Amino acid sequence: QVQLVESGGGLVPPGGSLRLSCKAFGLAIADYAINWYHQAPGKDRNMVAEIYDTGDTNYDDSVRGRFAISRDIITNTVYLQMNSLKAEDTGVYFCNSHYGKGVGRVDYWGQGTRVTVSS
Repeated sequence: QVQLVESGGGLVPPGGSLRLSCKAFGLAIADYAINWYHQAPGKDRNMVAEIYDTGDTNYDDSVRGRFAISRDIITNTVYLQMNSLKAEDTGVYFCNSHYGKGVGRVDYWGQGTRVTVSS
């Protein structure tokens, strides 16, 4: 059974930093792409960062240069380092992995961790 467990959220002032963690169980992160999604209040989830099985990374334009995704294969954990945080970064951050495509796609989601950027 696959389980993704996020942690590290909290309240931070604008310009501050946080590091989110996503620990995977039942899935080897070295074999799958892992994504971080951001869901702002009242809005849909939006992917902000991904790390492929190769270790290559990709970012949404809204976070490029401020956020960094990384992984520790030994602890099976993916991190999201968030710097220069803005009010619009507020929301719930979800860890995701998936396999398959189209109607055959299967997604795994964590429970989310809440980030609030406010003075």
